[in-house]
Amino acid sequence: MPAAADPMVRAYYESAPSPQKETLLIMRKRILEVIPAAIEKIKYQMPTFELAGEDICGLMAHKKHVGFYPYSGSVLELLPEITSRFSSTKGALHVPIDAPLSKTDIGKLIRVRRSLLKG
Repeated sequence: MPAAADPMVRAYYESAPSPQKETLLIMRKRILEVIPAAIEKIKYQMPTFELAGEDICGLMAHKKHVGFYPYSGSVLELLPEITSRFSSTKGALHVPIDAPLSKTDIGKLIRVRRSLLKG
């Protein structure tokens, strides 16, 4: 897996505890497969994936889950087939620390986020 270019992003992943770290890295890889031109930066104290100047999503390690943040509560409202399988808040999906989101689910979340940015 390619290392994050931003040293702060790299430090975030390196400092995350296991098994959250492994889940974060798997989800990072899947996000970059969906949006390979994304730039990673730290925003809101978490790795954030930016595309064409727009924040698409972020990841954060928590004690009991890994948070997936689509940076719009509307994204999660539009995907009940995904959100019904996880605990969540209005703006975050709580992914089990040892069960990363599938590339299919990540792709759907990102597509909806991008469509809302265009709309």
